[in-house]
Amino acid sequence: MSNAHLSRRALLAGATAVALGAATGTASAAEVPSLWREFTHSPFTHPQVPYVGRAGFRAGATRFPRHRVVADVTDFGAVADGSTDSAPAINRAIAAAGRAGGGTVTIPPGTFRIDDLIRIGDSNVVLRGAGSGRTTLYATKNLTELIGTYGSRYGGDKSSWSWAGGLIWLAPSARWDSLITAIKAKAWPFEGWTGNKRDEWTTLTTVEPARQGDRTITVADARHLKPGHLVLLRLADDAGHTLLEHMSGGGPGPEAYYWDDKTKLTSYVPYEWPVRITRVHGRRVTLERPLPLDVRPEWDPRLTTHAPELTGSGVEGLTLEAMETPQSPHLLDKGYNGVVLQCAYDCWVDDVTVRHVDNGFGLVAASACTLRGTRVAGRGSHHPYFCREGSHDNLIEDFTIEERTVPAPANTQLHGINVEGLSSYNVWSRGDMRMGTFDSHRGLPFANVRTDITVNNNGRHGGDASAGPLFGARFTHWNIRVTNGRAGLMRIDGLAPYSATVGINTVTEFDQIDVPDFTGDLHSRLELYGTTDAVRPRNLYEAQRDL
Repeated sequence: MSNAHLSRRALLAGATAVALGAATGTASAAEVPSLWREFTHSPFTHPQVPYVGRAGFRAGATRFPRHRVVADVTDFGAVADGSTDSAPAINRAIAAAGRAGGGTVTIPPGTFRIDDLIRIGDSNVVLRGAGSGRTTLYATKNLTELIGTYGSRYGGDKSSWSWAGGLIWLAPSARWDSLITAIKAKAWPFEGWTGNKRDEWTTLTTVEPARQGDRTITVADARHLKPGHLVLLRLADDAGHTLLEHMSGGGPGPEAYYWDDKTKLTSYVPYEWPVRITRVHGRRVTLERPLPLDVRPEWDPRLTTHAPELTGSGVEGLTLEAMETPQSPHLLDKGYNGVVLQCAYDCWVDDVTVRHVDNGFGLVAASACTLRGTRVAGRGSHHPYFCREGSHDNLIEDFTIEERTVPAPANTQLHGINVEGLSSYNVWSRGDMRMGTFDSHRGLPFANVRTDITVNNNGRHGGDASAGPLFGARFTHWNIRVTNGRAGLMRIDGLAPYSATVGINTVTEFDQIDVPDFTGDLHSRLELYGTTDAVRPRNLYEAQRDL
């Protein structure tokens, strides 16, 4: 065994002791699951527990930058009287900050009516209120009224405002303009990094074989790669769907699964993973985060260009309140939506509440973003939180879903914290869910973590059969307190392949009951079952970050 290996093991062991001591003070050995000890020995390649210690803005930074103040919305004509339409003034102030190269736009205390959506389309622009209890934007219109009908690219009479778009919408201007042009033309688009038809990219270089967890890769040609640049790792599938099998943990179950008729799922492929380059040395390229998957020649691996990203932007310290209307029937939302980050990298939302919304906070092809101190309140939402269209490495922490203030109308649906569409390595941490569920919405999301959450598990998952499995490999539910004792989507050792349920109280199956998508042994783990807040470390994400 090499000295380097010994040194690394010693460092990991020391960090583990620090993490456990900070979390517990005096934890008994029985409260530390074997999975945690295993993980510290192989954090980037553990078969059931993903490494998410670098999730979120700037790899989990605990503080957000304080950009200089360049504008106040009242200087552009916004009025805190609750009746004057202040949206044009707010958007003029944001545009001025963008032209200045970035900065903070402040909104003073009070209630500002907005009759249009608020857009942040330039990097390094922050919209900052005086606090979620002091600054309110009161929205009078929905996205259907403001933009138009938005149908589904998969057909039917569904409204895509049921899972897309926000009344505060952070997306790079060119990408947003392209999306809106397509929606108005009724050419329902893909929404991610490579354009409305997923054809707006060029190859920077091909990539040689590498393993999940590697941070340094070898490329064919590094001439177009520079430290600090954001690139996409693009992995296509082969005719045997071995990429999808790999995302599911591999083995007989995924190999026997019939993938060919899962047309919605296969439309999500290629897998596109945004990542910054930190170092280039010859043909050796070091990445900001470890590889999420193996890189194999049969998947035509390459680094590519993408739509220009939004980066360094955020929304802070305000409440977005939509006018109170009844919740729409399922999948027919009009678009009273909250805050959405799209084609965003290293962006954030902090101390923001949304009220009376169809859908609360959305991550759409967003990566390395942090939502902190967010809250969904009011009459009830379809998706309080949604994470889709290939969103990766995001952190949602200190979040609250309040109990609805009015009874749910007939034919509506409540999901909860949603993840779908090959989204991976996302974290939901320190949550208070007074309603909803852990909505794995098919589309083979994988390697996601929910940790240190209290949940009244009364929601239901969604997802078309054509979107394929509910779970890929390496889902982990760690320290989950289920107040109503319902097992569905909480205890996943009988559902999710190569995954882990650790530190959950006793639960039973009722209401929506699922069966596994894959046959045979799932190789999933269950530890410290029947306990409440006993597992140490208490918070898996924080313990991994401290490693």
